[in-house]
Amino acid sequence: MLPFRQVDVFSAEPWLGNPLAVVHGADGVTDEEMARFARWTNLSETTFLCAPTDPAADYRVRIWTTGGELPFAGHPTIGSAHAWLEAGGVPRGDVVVQECGAGLVDVRRSPRLGFAAPPLRRSGPVDAELRARIVRALGVTDAAVEDMAWIDNGPGWVGVDLGTADAVRAVVADIPAFTDLKVTVLGRWDAATAAELGADVEVRAFYADGREFGEDPVTGSANAGLAQWLIGTGALPSSYTARQGSVIGREGRVRLDAVDEHVWVSGDAVTRIVGEVDL
Repeated sequence: MLPFRQVDVFSAEPWLGNPLAVVHGADGVTDEEMARFARWTNLSETTFLCAPTDPAADYRVRIWTTGGELPFAGHPTIGSAHAWLEAGGVPRGDVVVQECGAGLVDVRRSPRLGFAAPPLRRSGPVDAELRARIVRALGVTDAAVEDMAWIDNGPGWVGVDLGTADAVRAVVADIPAFTDLKVTVLGRWDAATAAELGADVEVRAFYADGREFGEDPVTGSANAGLAQWLIGTGALPSSYTARQGSVIGREGRVRLDAVDEHVWVSGDAVTRIVGEVDL
């Protein structure tokens, strides 16, 4: 039996964030066992904490979806760091250093847990054929798209700027049409609504991965890529808060801050289930 936690990420209020299953002490767990358990949890991600192989890291994390392993993902980074610290992990320095398939990722502990967004693996404009596919899958017109770009930091995201938060919330996506695509959309709230919600922008993220749903509740990697792209072009300020999940009954909040050469992606993490799992 291995220690197990289920963590609610990007919300301090119960059951409104994105759940993450975390298995501790997973060095002896095989790839097949990890894949099988991730399919069983049916969550967007399940992580397995292992001893680091890089001497600069505090721990190593394996990140699995129901369809396979990812080199990096956002809410698993924050949730895994939270679980590791809660279980008694002591970082070597001021930040927690996570080892994952994308390399080393710094996770700061205050004012809340947040990771330094890794460099984009792919950026820049999408080609015309791909843009047309994405527009069709989102069920919007090409004229409604203010901008579109690759923002791939591991999972394979394409970012779409729809201008307004209302346009984002109005999207009725054709999930099967995404096939191998992962697409995240963003729009801005007006000042009065932003003050009321405590959020400057609305974000949604879509994919087709064989589960019974195809919209992610709250997505750290997508928000990281959006911030790197849109802060970089001047389309968003250097600090802002994103709201995600409202269309599917969640109320996630993700804080984005560009500081020097890093974009920090921060949010709350709260353990909701503690126990043991027999893999």
